[in-house]
Amino acid sequence: MLLAVISVQGEGYHPNHRLLEAAAARGLDLTLMHPFRTWCALGQGGAGLLDGRPAPDVAFPRVGSTISPYTLLLLRHLELMGCRLVNRPGPVETASFKDRCLQSLSAAGIKVPDTVFINRAQAWEAAVDRLGGYPLVAKLPQGRQGRGVALIQGEEQALLVRRLWLRQRRGLLLQRYLPPQGRRDIRVLVVGGRAAAAVELTPPPGEFRANVHLGGQARAKDPGGEAGRLAVKACRALDLDIAGVDLVHQGTKVYYAMEVNHSPGFQGLEEATGLDVAGLLIDHALEIVAKA
Repeated sequence: MLLAVISVQGEGYHPNHRLLEAAAARGLDLTLMHPFRTWCALGQGGAGLLDGRPAPDVAFPRVGSTISPYTLLLLRHLELMGCRLVNRPGPVETASFKDRCLQSLSAAGIKVPDTVFINRAQAWEAAVDRLGGYPLVAKLPQGRQGRGVALIQGEEQALLVRRLWLRQRRGLLLQRYLPPQGRRDIRVLVVGGRAAAAVELTPPPGEFRANVHLGGQARAKDPGGEAGRLAVKACRALDLDIAGVDLVHQGTKVYYAMEVNHSPGFQGLEEATGLDVAGLLIDHALEIVAKA
């Protein structure tokens, strides 16, 4: 059986190496496919790869939210060759854009933070008024590990964000600010329609983002209950098989879905929970092949 990870990060430490280790522990070979070194071909014999390699039986798209058009082309091409993908191209593309992701979640009846999508400076003041004034959060449509997210305290910062980030063709998200005090940040890993693991994240001092890559602290949490139910519902809304769902619990009952990551990092999750998350993903890939 051929397994593959599609990723641009194949050197040095990266969670993909945990997948390699988990595959090896099960007597399996897992190869890394770099999307910009894998070229597609079409002809009378159908779909193939330029170097003649066979398609893997199953592959993990792990390319992050800044996925390129060519990578999406490669994913579709591998499907044409009979490869089973853990997360198909359409859902991967939707999840890669924060604005499209939030639209899909809202359409499924899942609460999301108050958000305005703008693409010109003329809409700025009306958006700020609708969100209740400053502070508010600005987000680029694509970004990962907390990058492309800024807290805007007032007009001086707003002017800078408008100058550097606001592009008519790309657009910008403005969201109501949810302060860390009285807020619980939760990430749930969903695998095959089941909430498999969860952590509660605490932002570092002076930071409003709780990402582990920015110094946030993670502690294990029961993946069941309302958080797990919402995470599974969010994955179904986007038709994702594996995802990390970021939730904010505010007050006593209200949960907001903030983001759904189709290619979640899991180093922090493994360290906090002690679970072999990489092994869970490999086992799920084997189940996909077995059911084919």
